[in-house]
Amino acid sequence: MADRAPFGPGGPGGPYARRLAGRRLVRFLPALVIIGGLALDLSTPARVTGAPFFAAAPLIAAPFFPLLGTLLVAVASLLAEIALRIHTDTLTTVVSISELLTVLVVSALALYINGVVRRSGERLASARVIAETAQRAVLPRPAERIGGLRIAARYEAAQEGAFIGGDLFAVQDTPYGVRLVVGDVRGKGLEAVEAVAVIIGSFREAAEQESSLEGVAQRLERSLLREGTRRDGLDVFEGFTTAVLAEIPHGEGVVRLVNRGHPEPLICHDGAVRMLAAHDPALPLGMSELGAWPDRAEQSAYPDGATLLFYTDGLTEARDAHGIFYVPRERLDGRIFQGPDEMLQALIDDVRRHTGGGSQDDMALLAVSRPSEGEPERRRTMPIVL
Repeated sequence: MADRAPFGPGGPGGPYARRLAGRRLVRFLPALVIIGGLALDLSTPARVTGAPFFAAAPLIAAPFFPLLGTLLVAVASLLAEIALRIHTDTLTTVVSISELLTVLVVSALALYINGVVRRSGERLASARVIAETAQRAVLPRPAERIGGLRIAARYEAAQEGAFIGGDLFAVQDTPYGVRLVVGDVRGKGLEAVEAVAVIIGSFREAAEQESSLEGVAQRLERSLLREGTRRDGLDVFEGFTTAVLAEIPHGEGVVRLVNRGHPEPLICHDGAVRMLAAHDPALPLGMSELGAWPDRAEQSAYPDGATLLFYTDGLTEARDAHGIFYVPRERLDGRIFQGPDEMLQALIDDVRRHTGGGSQDDMALLAVSRPSEGEPERRRTMPIVL
């Protein structure tokens, strides 16, 4: 069934829409300033001049327009000033020459500012490419089909242009079924990224070798403790990681979960949304020194056509202008999507509308759909490591 109309507050009149409208206005602002200068000069006494408007137009264009656009605005400002002086027959007066020189000098300054902004933008673009490449190496996006399941994953950084953070996901087909992990490392920066690399590396190995999901969780625990010891203490190595591990056995309509202090996954089926809450909550990974809580995998029904949604707290902690938190269970209730990718895109768009632009924290989303009855399950014959 096709997706319904966009949901959530913040429609055409919301903060996000207003921000987009403001960006569109910037494109026309230099022209409006020049027109305003012409109107002011023509409708007021001779002692009132529109020269400040003509000087301001190229400065407004410099940070937002390309070089050619800024140059055209500067030329238009000069021509407007010259045309007015010819119209008033004052082109050769000292005041008019001074105004022309002012517009000319400011236009040259605007072109210089434009060049600085463009060079900074090029360096930023280069840094973004490097960051994106690093993230893809540490956190590759899963394939669209794994073990007969449809997969979609998204990583949304809170800071625009940023790509690397402490949220993680990984999916792998194993002899025991499709196994996955979604987690959130405490902290930010390179140390969080290093912790992500350790967890995903350990998960890839443990998912293939451990016969139980509890065994996979224990392997991740030992990996974090070992790395924390190597780095002279867990506090140096980010301390802990919330995570949820899942196992979807081949040919069985069930999912097994081990939750280590992570937000509870949701299961969506025919418009109904159910939270898979842990009956025996456990401490996050890396905190076993505080106490021993044995991992116990909990099994839930996972029927054909259902979609599992895993996410980090960047989704549930997203707030609107009034401080109201985003509640994915309520926002998804009653909605039907064509596939997991459509679900994630709808969630991301709705969070942007809810917050007026984006979440305050990084957000990792993973949706796993079991094909409906009659839909072919393109099982892969070899395990896929992601």
